Amino acid sequence: MLFKDVIGQEEVKQHLAEMINHNRLSHALLFLGKEGSGGLPLALAFAQYIVCEKVNRSNNPEPAGPSLFGFDEPAETVAPAMLTDACGVCPACTKAQQLVHPDIHYSFPVVSKKSGDKPKSSDFITEWREFVKQQPYGNAYDWLQFIGADNKQGNITAEECNDIIRQLSLKSFESEYKILVMWMPEYLGNQGNKLLKLIEEPPANTLFLLVAEKEEQILQTILSRTQLVKIPLLDAPQVEQALIDRHQVSAAQAQMIARLSEGNYHEALQLMQHAEDDWLVQLREWLNATVKGGPAAQVKWVDEVAKMGREKQKQFLQYFNHVLEQCIRLRIMGQEHVTLAETEIDFAQRVNKISGVTQQQAIIHELDSATYYIERNANAKMLFLALTIKISHIIKNRVLVKAV
Repeated sequence: MLFKDVIGQEEVKQHLAEMINHNRLSHALLFLGKEGSGGLPLALAFAQYIVCEKVNRSNNPEPAGPSLFGFDEPAETVAPAMLTDACGVCPACTKAQQLVHPDIHYSFPVVSKKSGDKPKSSDFITEWREFVKQQPYGNAYDWLQFIGADNKQGNITAEECNDIIRQLSLKSFESEYKILVMWMPEYLGNQGNKLLKLIEEPPANTLFLLVAEKEEQILQTILSRTQLVKIPLLDAPQVEQALIDRHQVSAAQAQMIARLSEGNYHEALQLMQHAEDDWLVQLREWLNATVKGGPAAQVKWVDEVAKMGREKQKQFLQYFNHVLEQCIRLRIMGQEHVTLAETEIDFAQRVNKISGVTQQQAIIHELDSATYYIERNANAKMLFLALTIKISHIIKNRVLVKAV
């Protein structure tokens, strides 16, 4: 993968290129960014940049040769301009792009194929190459579903750590460097302590590129031995342009999706799949059932939403969350500071009439909790019925209740 294939993150790309060109490369880097920010694509592009033959020639220029006039003077070197991306065409780049370069190793969460297995990343390398090709911005859930994990818990095992130690103890085959790209070190339990000595005192020209989303879930012993590379969330215009260029989404839809995704390109891709769904109608029906419809209407609505897939349920809750955040902005800052369509602004004004800021914040908290439990396979009917009852109690704390 090339840096140019990574959406946005220009400052991070520049910083990584300067590490190589100014000889400031640490032996262990932690790419830390929230889901959808592009941590894995950046790490893959950086690994390819490191092994690129053209980049290496640029950083180690050949002497210019003896003086034309025969003086005994030191040979000068020609210093070409700094390359900010891999060439993409040399043999090393070709192999890196296909994830088959012999000096770039990969580690990621895996599951047992059958009882008693001791799985390693190498057992799933074919699936990994296909996953990265299809979903470079995918998350851990996408990956585990891709390999048929069902409800099994992914893990980076002790056997995997032993395999990493074995691989990195060998000499490099083609490149100057040996590189390990470890995706989701959050899945590395106490067995990760096996890697401490290797990370702290690695063999010459050995690099660790760790790609994580949640710093607090990484072993502190490993965290303290890495140099942090922070990856910010994407800007809405970057997400919008990527959807238009890469997926031929219309400008209007791309703008709406970029607004809802809040810098998470993975979420933007999920929203894109259901861009035709009218979440506003669904939300209007829910609030009308919650506020004035009574138990029968609420149960009917819950039965309908329970039929949707888990991803659609998450996106619907995210949409409601976004609307409530805009309701608060509308109330405090005015209409010119909200990112809602005209029909959504009318809806937001009605929501502001039946609920105050404190109530809206309480509902946002409940929506976040519901999303968390949906990700963990909660029963949809029970979850949405409980959520409906909670929202009803929150809203009805006001004396005056009107239908939305």
